[in-house]
Amino acid sequence: MPRDFYRQGTLTVARSLLDCILVHDSPEGLLAGRITETEAYTHDDPACHAFRGQTARNATMFGPPGHAYIYFTYGMHHCFNAVTAPEGRGEAVLIRALEPLAGLELMQRRRGPAAAALSLSSDSEAARIRLGRALCGGPGKLCQAFGLNRALNGTDLTEQGRLWIAAAPDGPPDAAAIVATPRIGIAQGVELPWRFYRRDEPYISRK
Repeated sequence: MPRDFYRQGTLTVARSLLDCILVHDSPEGLLAGRITETEAYTHDDPACHAFRGQTARNATMFGPPGHAYIYFTYGMHHCFNAVTAPEGRGEAVLIRALEPLAGLELMQRRRGPAAAALSLSSDSEAARIRLGRALCGGPGKLCQAFGLNRALNGTDLTEQGRLWIAAAPDGPPDAAAIVATPRIGIAQGVELPWRFYRRDEPYISRK
């Protein structure tokens, strides 16, 4: 996706990232997943890391759009974001969930015994969805499955290098097909309907 894509309004980018493909060419193997759930965070949003200004932790958010902002939270897991808006404004889109497409065995190993116990070869749609959600059905899960951590913070997502986002194969979903709900796991800005996913999308963190 070109740099100008990420310079659009952050809510527009959050919707337009749905169905795009996140790719990580990791040392252990190539991983890919379709983006199925996003959340928007703007500079004037009290839930945004940039709300109180620039710090060492959030400096990437104030840099050029189209870079990865990856942070560690709750002392437990990482979260992956795409930086948006013009340089200096501090906005980003959190990628909350993916449909795994490539590298599932590696994802299973990284996610641990519970995920590893699920079948990769089932013909059942319900089983495939259950596996997909176990691997990438949440921001912490997908970062663990994809091997995303602070070492990749600041990566340019517009270049086909180690980590990038490719355009949706069939184009972005129609506006009428997108559901907007309040965001999850925040204490401020809870009333803003800035979480997005396709209507009837099975590969999300939760309804």
